[in-house]
Amino acid sequence: MANIVVIGGGLSGLATAFELERVAAERGLPLSLTLIEKSERVGGKAWTWEEGGFRCETGPNGFLDSKPDTLDLCERLSITPHLLRASAAAAKRFIFSEGRLHQLPTSPAGFFLSPLLSVRGRLRVLTEPLTGMVPEGLDETVASFGRRHLGSEAVRKLLGPMVSGIFAGDPFALSLQSCFPIMHEIERDGRGSLVIGMLRRMRKSRPQAKGKGGGPAGPGGVLTSFPEGIEFLIRSLAGAVRGRVLTGAQVAAISREGSGWRVQAQVGGAEETLPADVLIVAAPAYGAAAMLDPVDDALAALLREIPYAPVSVVALGYRRAEVAHPLDGFGFLIPVEEGKTILGCLWDSSMFTGRAPEGHVLLRAMVGGARKPELAGLPEEALLRAVRGDIGDIMGIKAEPVLAKVFRHPRAIPNYNVGHARRLERIAARLAGLPRLILTGNAYHGIGINDCTRRARAVAAEAMNLLT
Repeated sequence: MANIVVIGGGLSGLATAFELERVAAERGLPLSLTLIEKSERVGGKAWTWEEGGFRCETGPNGFLDSKPDTLDLCERLSITPHLLRASAAAAKRFIFSEGRLHQLPTSPAGFFLSPLLSVRGRLRVLTEPLTGMVPEGLDETVASFGRRHLGSEAVRKLLGPMVSGIFAGDPFALSLQSCFPIMHEIERDGRGSLVIGMLRRMRKSRPQAKGKGGGPAGPGGVLTSFPEGIEFLIRSLAGAVRGRVLTGAQVAAISREGSGWRVQAQVGGAEETLPADVLIVAAPAYGAAAMLDPVDDALAALLREIPYAPVSVVALGYRRAEVAHPLDGFGFLIPVEEGKTILGCLWDSSMFTGRAPEGHVLLRAMVGGARKPELAGLPEEALLRAVRGDIGDIMGIKAEPVLAKVFRHPRAIPNYNVGHARRLERIAARLAGLPRLILTGNAYHGIGINDCTRRARAVAAEAMNLLT
């Protein structure tokens, strides 16, 4: 009987535990699995909060169906019939700039007709095919990459808000190679030009199936969730794991034991010692650092170098009759130069059905991020006042909300700043001296749901190979 301990019960830990048991069953390997989660519930930031008919995501609101990883997981969990794709209205996305909302263009012609960029800014984009290559091996920031290809105005009005919406990060610090590896590859294919690189890829690739290019989620697929919210995936995973799932359990110590590991945990007021032939740490990087410091302080120091951006999520529910805006889209993002408190606002009830009771709408604003971290920590009354002020100015909503709820994430999203790829190499080198210890989670190879579910399969296969 092989023993595996997984520390961390967020999406990565749960998906890894599920895949471990699935692969072990396929290989006929008897497996004893224990998952340890310090909080009283599993799922981490993937939590769907409900009150008075409102259904609000406190963290991620879905995944894109253009990648197979989470869809395949849903198939293995037998929950594919429960999938809910975003409405067609969510295809429209907006940027707030210079006092008004601008719809993001969806075609080259629309881009050059849009007033979002000035005429000079649009003409600058036309020079993109002339962009040169950066030196091989240079870890370039997203902002530097954007300036070279599109110009400073596009960085300010397009790339900056996009980076805030995905990473809550700073485009002048985030690594292009680590955050957007596909863009890095396209540039290489085009020998410095994104336009040429994309054209070459289009000629090489097969025509995509209808309905998969673009769609309600914008480029790359359709945003997908569940009628009950993303927590339905968490509950399905937790229910499918046959091993022990210990919540409210605190890891007290980790140490080597023979060729494997030993984990001492506080479970329900009692101490328990768990042997592990393979130990998988799926906690956030800072949590993993605290646990592994006595084992390898150099590894722990590397993990502590991974920064996290703070974010507060503010959910506001209104009566539909008191909101004049059509809410005909996904929502909007805001360049930091506009001086607003919020990073952006998602129109959740326009994206998915069942997010607000009949005759009401649900809006969700994000505050903080790497460029305005102090705003995420505003006192609740001041935070709500500032958010309502921004939404009132931008969308013309003056009514009192019938629902106002704040969810705080002091360390919400890991930021892959310049040097992240090199740091991962150094982490891998330290792990090479710690056999049968595996790190996973969204701090390393992708922050999205698809990234976590893809990595879960890879980690399960790695663990099984170590055992067999």
